[in-house]
Amino acid sequence: MSALGASTRLMCREVYRREQQQQLWGGGTCFLLQTTSGCSLFDRRNGDSKRIVKRDLRVEAFWPETRPSVLEMESIKDSEHLDQILVHAQELSQSILIDWMASWCRKCIYLKPKLEKLAAEYDTKIKFYCVDVNKVPQSLVKRGNISKMPTIQLWRDGEMKAEVIGGHKAWLVIEEVREMIKKFI
Repeated sequence: MSALGASTRLMCREVYRREQQQQLWGGGTCFLLQTTSGCSLFDRRNGDSKRIVKRDLRVEAFWPETRPSVLEMESIKDSEHLDQILVHAQELSQSILIDWMASWCRKCIYLKPKLEKLAAEYDTKIKFYCVDVNKVPQSLVKRGNISKMPTIQLWRDGEMKAEVIGGHKAWLVIEEVREMIKKFI
């Protein structure tokens, strides 16, 4: 019984076939042993089992993904950049989600990768952005009406439609963001 996948078994059989063609053993009964580390070919003569060939065959599984598992959020630099993003989103009839955060905020840092993973789930319906409030002009922060961080806002048709202020556990924030997205998409 083999613990290997079908493709590894085929490779081990190919080793067996090649070695059989080269006749490295003197007509004894042969058997092939397959393990997770590869396969070995044994010759059984006079009741002894002697290893003739050992091949380390390792096969990695490959499942192509239809979409990436994580999407990096684009940063918004200033009000003009936000205006361009909003106009582009309106042309595409698309919503945008903005994560207002700070580089010093522990919860913001912890939440960002989870939002990037969520972005991969909604990559065709909604575009995710982030704003580091310490690196942008305060006029942009005032425009978003940000008082606490992290704040996650959903914008549609050039207006902020809903927001989640994430001062609690990240998994709860993500669930609230999911509900917010479902409500407006």
